[in-house]
Amino acid sequence: MGTYKEKPVALDAWESLAERYDAKVETKAHNAYYERPATIALLPDVSGRRVLDAGCGPGVYAAWLLERGAEVIGVDVSPKMVEFARKRLGDRADFRVANLTDRLDFIGDRSIDIVLSSLVLNYILDWSAVFREFARVLRNDGVLVFSVHHPFADFVNSDKDNYFETDLVNITWRGFGGDPVDMPTYRRSLGAMLTPLTDAGFVIEKLVEPVPIEEFKERDPADYEELHKRPGFMCIRARKG
Repeated sequence: MGTYKEKPVALDAWESLAERYDAKVETKAHNAYYERPATIALLPDVSGRRVLDAGCGPGVYAAWLLERGAEVIGVDVSPKMVEFARKRLGDRADFRVANLTDRLDFIGDRSIDIVLSSLVLNYILDWSAVFREFARVLRNDGVLVFSVHHPFADFVNSDKDNYFETDLVNITWRGFGGDPVDMPTYRRSLGAMLTPLTDAGFVIEKLVEPVPIEEFKERDPADYEELHKRPGFMCIRARKG
């Protein structure tokens, strides 16, 4: 299982879901036709760039990056996810089990051109530590692209009454087949998301509240209509100042 200074809050849930997630994530509507197109649209040209896939999961983004000429280092807190990434891509990328709240000692200062982090940060309490580490590994003028749950969606879907308080909540996932999975997730305000980012020296270049692309409608028409009215995710591109 790996050794952690502090056990990640959602590690057990991700380990239990890993096989089903790997089997469905390339075509599941919320990933393939909603979050992924919006996140990819924020990336600069990756050809010849060294990219850190922070929270790489089973390697779907890493595959996209490699196909476009990037050099990829992928890290994930889940050993099973890293195993699936290695099965998908072999030694074409450097995959490692690591906790983003710890120092990534195997990555040198200012050695990364782009950090990509897709739907990962909501499982981490201390964003300040993570953004400082991203700033350490990024070259001057390097780019960070990340996606998260939209703070509006997390608040209205929770039973909490204080928007400004960061809370640990459980979200029940039913979209990957098999038994539902209770996913522990930190819900926080927009300010609690952006302040540690700018405090770490990043300049926000673009913030996107995506809507699903047309292919989503064919797979899930009800959620397609809902996501055109209420946001689910948020995607941000920031540059190291």
